[in-house]
Amino acid sequence: MHFKTYHFKSLTSTQDKAKGFAREGLSNIVVISDIQTKGRGRFKRKWYSSKGGLWMSILLMPKDVQNLQYLTFAAAVSVAKSIKKSEKIATKLKWPNDVHYNGKKLCGILTEGIFGKKNYVIIGIGLNANQNKFPDKIKNIATSLRIIKNKIVDIGKLKENILREFFILYNEFYGKNKSKYILKLWKQSCDTLGKNVKVIAINGILEGEAVDVDESCNLVLKTKNNKILKIIEGDIKVRY
Repeated sequence: MHFKTYHFKSLTSTQDKAKGFAREGLSNIVVISDIQTKGRGRFKRKWYSSKGGLWMSILLMPKDVQNLQYLTFAAAVSVAKSIKKSEKIATKLKWPNDVHYNGKKLCGILTEGIFGKKNYVIIGIGLNANQNKFPDKIKNIATSLRIIKNKIVDIGKLKENILREFFILYNEFYGKNKSKYILKLWKQSCDTLGKNVKVIAINGILEGEAVDVDESCNLVLKTKNNKILKIIEGDIKVRY
């Protein structure tokens, strides 16, 4: 698939810019910015996006807008695979959208759909690459490749690897209704499963063992009284 890359020095967020391109009827675009002044994560949370990170959004127009969470999983797998390849670091995936190292967040993914006459999907990838410090508020829960490796990493190479891996999964599997393969790959690197977790969901806090992620990408939770619950959306705290 041919895609066009737009690189900016500063944007409010790459997601916002990609939405602008979608409004113009464009797709197959990758938006990258050196910094984001209003980067955001899930639930409109502020995402600290200083210089040194890889801030990127992929704008697509899939033929079939099926379960978008598979695209989040495909992006997470692509990030983990690329970090392994170029930096020899084994990262893990946490449901629903994080890539982490020893329990500290390295990358977050935000997938958003725009539905109308034409359907668009924007997959935002925020990877902490070359930052050497974080604000006090997040310094105990975030890390970067530079902090882990104690050296500056090649962001350009990482970006190319991530996009290559992502488009293979998108074209060969998501686009051909073979998303179960993406789920299989994701589960191989996920360390949420089998752990006791606390889920902060819309309807309150739940606790139990994360026993599975089903084909709709929901987290399957087994509570202490052996009740099986499906979590569609929420944050989880994992005891590592």
